[in-house]
Amino acid sequence: MITGSWVRERRDAMPRLLPRRLRSLHTLVLVLVLALILWVGWLWYRSSSFVKVEHVTVAGLSGPDVSQIRDALTSSAMGMTTLDMNIAELESAVQRYAYVQSLTVTRHGGHDISIDVTERVPIALVDIGGNQQVVDADGRLLPGTTISHGALPLVPISSPPAGMTITEAGARAAIAVLAAAPYALLAHIENATSTSAHGVIVQLRSGPQLYFGLSSLLHQKWQAAVAVLQNHDSAGATYIDVSDPQRPAAGAGVSAREAAALGLAATTTTTAGTTSHTH
Repeated sequence: MITGSWVRERRDAMPRLLPRRLRSLHTLVLVLVLALILWVGWLWYRSSSFVKVEHVTVAGLSGPDVSQIRDALTSSAMGMTTLDMNIAELESAVQRYAYVQSLTVTRHGGHDISIDVTERVPIALVDIGGNQQVVDADGRLLPGTTISHGALPLVPISSPPAGMTITEAGARAAIAVLAAAPYALLAHIENATSTSAHGVIVQLRSGPQLYFGLSSLLHQKWQAAVAVLQNHDSAGATYIDVSDPQRPAAGAGVSAREAAALGLAATTTTTAGTTSHTH
């Protein structure tokens, strides 16, 4: 049997449950409103001038269009903020350069970013089954490249590679030498071969052979080679030995006409035979 006192207690307790539920609902609404305000504030801040990109550093470029790619990326990035980088837009800015493989963006503080460019730049041609194919600085074949490569140097190989990468030691050494060359000079190189007598030999289209020796100190060797090619006293050389970049030796020299054909300017004078240069 239900007593009257229990009914009254139950009736008195029921009204107290409703305000508690209302308080929970009110708290939930406040939390949602606060979250919305914070989200809108974040969206505004990440697109505001407080984090606007003001300085862009572009690294990893080595191909034929360094300045154009750098300018395109910088111009695109300057319209963004460091908290709202649009990678797709940056990629679109350089999509015409087929050898650009990927972009990595790093934020430095509130206004600076760096963009690291990964490239697969055509360096040379190899002959595979009667067909010339492009390779990059790592010896990887680039069969799908759309870049004009008619003036790239040829690297002979004795047999087709098993995969998509050149593995012959001599060919890889020649490719390494070409990869270290000033890119504008590649169009003036006919071929690069590896020999036991002189290491890698680079044959210029309108000039002498360059003897590189071992595939080391390549940037210094190219600096030495260019310095000798630019020198009046090296006119008429049939070879230039830069295996020791501190003491490059010219067999005779390069004529002014040949130097001009290579896109090089004549500079200072040197002694005949073994020639030393400072850079």
